[in-house]
Amino acid sequence: MERRKILVLGTLIAIAAIVCVSAAAFYCASETPQALMVYSGAGMLKPMDEIGTLFEQKYGVTVNYNYGGSNTLLSQIELIQQGDVYMPGAAMYIEKAKEKGFVDYEQRVAYHIPVIAVPEGNPANITSLNDLTKPGVKVVLGDAKAAACGKVANKILEKNGIFDAVDANVIARTATVNELVVSTCMGTADASIIWNASLVRTEKETDIIEIPKEQNIIKVIPIGTLTFSENKDMATKFVDFVASDEGKEVFEKHGFTTYPNPKYE
Repeated sequence: MERRKILVLGTLIAIAAIVCVSAAAFYCASETPQALMVYSGAGMLKPMDEIGTLFEQKYGVTVNYNYGGSNTLLSQIELIQQGDVYMPGAAMYIEKAKEKGFVDYEQRVAYHIPVIAVPEGNPANITSLNDLTKPGVKVVLGDAKAAACGKVANKILEKNGIFDAVDANVIARTATVNELVVSTCMGTADASIIWNASLVRTEKETDIIEIPKEQNIIKVIPIGTLTFSENKDMATKFVDFVASDEGKEVFEKHGFTTYPNPKYE
């Protein structure tokens, strides 16, 4: 009996110690800036990596990124409901996130401007959207179920009444815009529809054909805090930092047109 009392007492002391340690750890965690988890569209990788470094230097907070297609990221957010910030490649995705109750604060940062990208020298002699319908032209587009660039490309083709004709020439659909860049640079495709900023520093491998404004669909790039963030104050600071003049300068450096711009409003 005495032995049992000692064992029970020892167990209770151990449990109490664990609870105290856990509480202390939680208290320290709440007092210490935590790492931020940011879900970002793959097309913003270069400016966001640089902004993350600047933010870390300014606030001493580690910024971890999960890059991918905008819709793929939204599915991940819905599944695990963890993280701090969501930055998709188009406002439609953050609107979906808000409808689901996942985003509670938003800023707008820049624009995604679709262009036609072709391998250097333009071997298929592509000059317009209509040229993508020609027999034998190999087209690579983003996957509309995964990436903003794919969904927007489909809408552009539908807007101009050429979706079916171009779809017949599509040889592959990629999960991210960065894969589109690789396909174009390698000459796997004769043409793709891609964000103009994604082609910065590929001038030796690609040529760009601009899409007339009346045929095009320009997208705003938003950023927002996630409702289940455990570090909401710092997440809000990060969102505001990305949308600040300092953050927008980084986007401009990487070929983006920043928001707002009367030309695209």
